[in-house]
Amino acid sequence: MISSPKSTLSALNAFDKKMDVIANNVANVETEGFKKSRATLVEGPENSVKVEITHPEDPGPTVVEVKDGKIEEKEMSNVDLAEEIPQSIVAQRGYEVNLATIRAHDEMLNSILDIIG
Repeated sequence: MISSPKSTLSALNAFDKKMDVIANNVANVETEGFKKSRATLVEGPENSVKVEITHPEDPGPTVVEVKDGKIEEKEMSNVDLAEEIPQSIVAQRGYEVNLATIRAHDEMLNSILDIIG
């Protein structure tokens, strides 16, 4: 029996969404007060892959600035590049593996069609 690529497609979409979240975090690493998002892949119904997005409330580092003789404390972004970069590599590899699965499925179907006629 030939299995449906439905779960592989859902995984492709999930890894795509995870990369979007990571890209948004990296783009806002220097944005004052920005709070990162975290995309977690979980098993959905019928062997599908779902994305759960959370917003950790960890505080960012505090920076002290002196403006016009007044001391101001600012909270910076809580994004940590040492955490985001490895996550992006994992998401990229997951996307590549699922894409290779779709390609293999396509090649297999083409071979079957060539054999049939």
